[in-house]
Amino acid sequence: MIRTTPFHPRLSELSTTGLWSHWAGYLSAQKYDMSAKHEYFGIRNSAGFFDSSPLYKYWVRGRDAERFLAGVLARDVRTCRPGRAQYTIWCDDAGFLLEDGVVFRHSDNEFMLTAAEPNLGYLRDLVGRLDVEVVDVSQEYGVLAVQGPRSREILARLSPDVAALPYFGHAQTKVGAASVTVSRTGFTGDLGYEILVPAADALPVLDAVIEAGTPYGMRPFGEQALLMARIEAGLLLVDVDFSSSRYAWTDHDRVTPVELGLRWMLRGIDDPERPFVGRKALRAEIAGGTSRWATVGIVVDWQDWDRVWTRAGLVPPKDETPLDYESMLYDADGGRVGYATSFMYSPVLQRHIGIARVRPDHGAVGSTVGLEVTVNHQYETVAAQVARLPLFNPERKTA
Repeated sequence: MIRTTPFHPRLSELSTTGLWSHWAGYLSAQKYDMSAKHEYFGIRNSAGFFDSSPLYKYWVRGRDAERFLAGVLARDVRTCRPGRAQYTIWCDDAGFLLEDGVVFRHSDNEFMLTAAEPNLGYLRDLVGRLDVEVVDVSQEYGVLAVQGPRSREILARLSPDVAALPYFGHAQTKVGAASVTVSRTGFTGDLGYEILVPAADALPVLDAVIEAGTPYGMRPFGEQALLMARIEAGLLLVDVDFSSSRYAWTDHDRVTPVELGLRWMLRGIDDPERPFVGRKALRAEIAGGTSRWATVGIVVDWQDWDRVWTRAGLVPPKDETPLDYESMLYDADGGRVGYATSFMYSPVLQRHIGIARVRPDHGAVGSTVGLEVTVNHQYETVAAQVARLPLFNPERKTA
């Protein structure tokens, strides 16, 4: 049975396309306008709002909540103070990534963990004798992301508390009569916030946000615009840039945090007091230098791109729609050195860009690789340079 989010009655009225996909059993808008680019520019130039309600949401509570999460999550949750949040990951015993998410610390013994995939059974199986409970509250809350350079001004009109929120901070506040949690988080790589609201209060909160944002040209945006923004921001997406080890058939479909460019999350990995799941395998990988891949950004040489298409008698395409398949990468001798997991034409950077997985010896910034494209039903390669992620990183995101 397909479900609808607490915001859906209003969002369905705003959709001129009626294009919906399925996310965790819920209807999720692909795009509201005929062009997802219009929604994308709403994010980058002013503000937009996105329904993130299908995210799974788990309260982790109890005297041993911190100890429990410190043993599950690869990033040390002990460094996260109440009122702050962390982007985090969790792995299997072999050090392969299971999933990523965001953990919000509300007090010494109370956390909320959000994730794109279901993890309730996995988390509960790890509780053991610890004094901690894991409660699935996914259907009890809606999540509204308000993203873009004007998002702070818009939300501050509803709650002055928003103006003082630091990057990855969160606070309990009110929007109208509704008690909500506002966090300075999001999946666009821009200045942005997310509002966690009880399902019963979702529509009044959404209406208040729309009213406050109307003078700024704020608009709803769907998954297509979100995917465009997150590639520019170098934000990894499960089932696109990595597969959960839980569902992978072979190690070819598995990847470690180090291979994904997330080694920075493993600070303190040598601390014997935090033997988190996968720690032994990850320490061995780091010590032995056995990583198979490096995750990098790629930026296509626009002159070479135009040359390949013009030579074929075609107009060089500048399509902002992200590709949903892998594109192979080659060295100067034609040997395969990796593949792009995400690829698109960036409207704001005006370049073809991607997130890629390459052999570590080709991962240095500025290295040249050949990107495989199909022109007139034949394989061609165009030059691209390895770049540091994120490819779009405005100061306002953290300022």
